[in-house]
Amino acid sequence: MSVSLDIAHENRTAPLTAPGGNARAPLIGLTWPKLQEALVSAGIPEKQARMRAGQLWTAFYHQGLTDFSDITTLSKPLRAEFEERFTLARPEVVTQQISEDGTRKWLIRLASTDPRARAPEVEAVYIPEPGRGTLCISSQVGCTLNCTFCHTGTQKLVRNLTAAEIVAQILIARDALGEWPTPKEGRKITNIVLMGMGEPLYNFDNVKDAIEILSDGEGLSISKRRITLSTSGVVPMIEKVGSEIGCMLAISLHAVNDPTRDLLVPLNKKYPIAELLDACRNFPGLSNARRITFEYVMLKGVNDSKEDAKELVRLLKGIPAKINLIPFNPWPGAPYECSDWEEIETFAEIVNRAGYASPIRTPRGRDIMAACGQLKSESERLKASALTAQ
Repeated sequence: MSVSLDIAHENRTAPLTAPGGNARAPLIGLTWPKLQEALVSAGIPEKQARMRAGQLWTAFYHQGLTDFSDITTLSKPLRAEFEERFTLARPEVVTQQISEDGTRKWLIRLASTDPRARAPEVEAVYIPEPGRGTLCISSQVGCTLNCTFCHTGTQKLVRNLTAAEIVAQILIARDALGEWPTPKEGRKITNIVLMGMGEPLYNFDNVKDAIEILSDGEGLSISKRRITLSTSGVVPMIEKVGSEIGCMLAISLHAVNDPTRDLLVPLNKKYPIAELLDACRNFPGLSNARRITFEYVMLKGVNDSKEDAKELVRLLKGIPAKINLIPFNPWPGAPYECSDWEEIETFAEIVNRAGYASPIRTPRGRDIMAACGQLKSESERLKASALTAQ
């Protein structure tokens, strides 16, 4: 039986220690107000804190600097003082894999506050395309939702990521791609999708802070119109995405009736399709220019019939929407097969004729297990006491 833990407000200030156990406080992942507070706590006069925060913000998120000694806008004594108090450390990149189609996947090892526990790990994926590049990032180590078509769902939840650990995935990707300082044009990373490991809405506060940092025009400067948060349907939190975050929304739908969705997405037993779609109809800012994306994985003999396509059209009536059809990406032990290509094209044609854009997502990175639904790290579940401590 699926268990959904409401941990949306946990781990907000969990420390990110530097390699070697250094307990200096992290500055990466702090929003503007929190960064200023950290500087004031370090003895910077309040009247100077905003200016110093601006200098640091530019150094972190525009220039990509990782060493205080390189921040030449600060005096040498101040650089030395910050070096003693704070860290700019990135999490460790364990492996980088590059697919034959150019997709990249990073396995990232995070800090652990429990020396007895194995350090948790997450994966992030970069997908290059003509004229754009999408970075898929994680919000949790593991997942609570147990979606049966998803490899990540076979890995138990370890913990939420901090805002610093979410932001660090973008910094690591830009390090690897050589995308510093932040370019105004011709970017390699143009879009961010929270579609990696975990359910973002069960880590709402940290995700909100991370998106605030990512979208700030003085740093990474990624428009919220180019940041998409994907949820399996945590209905009570959907309105908050529109009213408090303001990014784009994607719904991991995958079925057109409750019995099938109960099987594929067990969270549906708590928030059935009718409730989920009501929340979508009431999503703040919903319009033809700000459509909701519905993700629909194509599973042979499960949800891919003509009748399913027609019912999908009926269900979404009145919702400005785009429908992403995702050919199932296999993983070891998967209980499903991908729909035949002819069935997928027939499904797409029915949805298109009804007036909905329904692109068929080209599988990317399958050879390195980087495609949609294939992410899974080898992190082990931490004991409840360790989870609470973090």
